Amino acid sequence: MSPLKGRLMLKLLLVPYQRCSYRTMATLSQTKELFRRAEAVCFDVDSTVIKEEGIDELAKFCGVGDAVTEMTRKAMGGSMTFKTALTERLSIIRCSREQVNKLITDHPPQLTPGIRELVERLHERNIKVFLISGGFRCIVEHVAAQLNIPLHHVYANRLKFYFNGEYAGFDETQPTAESGGKGKVISMLKEQYGFKTVVMIGDGATDLEACPPASAFIGFGGNVVRQQVKERSLWYVTSFGELLKELEKI
Repeated sequence: MSPLKGRLMLKLLLVPYQRCSYRTMATLSQTKELFRRAEAVCFDVDSTVIKEEGIDELAKFCGVGDAVTEMTRKAMGGSMTFKTALTERLSIIRCSREQVNKLITDHPPQLTPGIRELVERLHERNIKVFLISGGFRCIVEHVAAQLNIPLHHVYANRLKFYFNGEYAGFDETQPTAESGGKGKVISMLKEQYGFKTVVMIGDGATDLEACPPASAFIGFGGNVVRQQVKERSLWYVTSFGELLKELEKI
């Protein structure tokens, strides 16, 4: 092959790659810009704002950790709807009000490093912060209180108890009890507050699926890396420090 032909072939091979990279970079740049000028930022809670998965911790505390972990694995495999998976896992746990309260007291949720500083910075910039979780409101409210997030900015599932404190099910009317529920909450927030730019941050597929209606999605892998989410995220971070640095550019 002549040197000229070789250079031409190399050029042809490189051009599509360069164009693809440029588009990716441009989209990443747009995602970062949307984050910097967001009117509201919505965070997933389990394995994002906190280090653990609330339902797994509750199951361990109630002595049925292994059974619920297996059910969670099946749910992640997509073989059942979110509501079915939640119903079946809770039917195994059957936690009492006393057990939930004792879990929060004895084993409070552990905040992910950097989240407190990030929420403070967002609040300083008058950006509204919301917690949208498929977990339980009683646990998420405890997290919100630590981060100075108003309780009316919390959207999560509500456990129900009988008068004697025994487990009585969960509120199935909450949007977070359904597949696609996080997207429904964001649509509601946009309508209620008139937000034009809302960013969703989380580790899981249900967070990724909330964009749209979210203006942008940022994948978070600081506690657990879900490969599917990482591959499909335009911007994927492993620490909240990366988001703090981006805010400093404003």
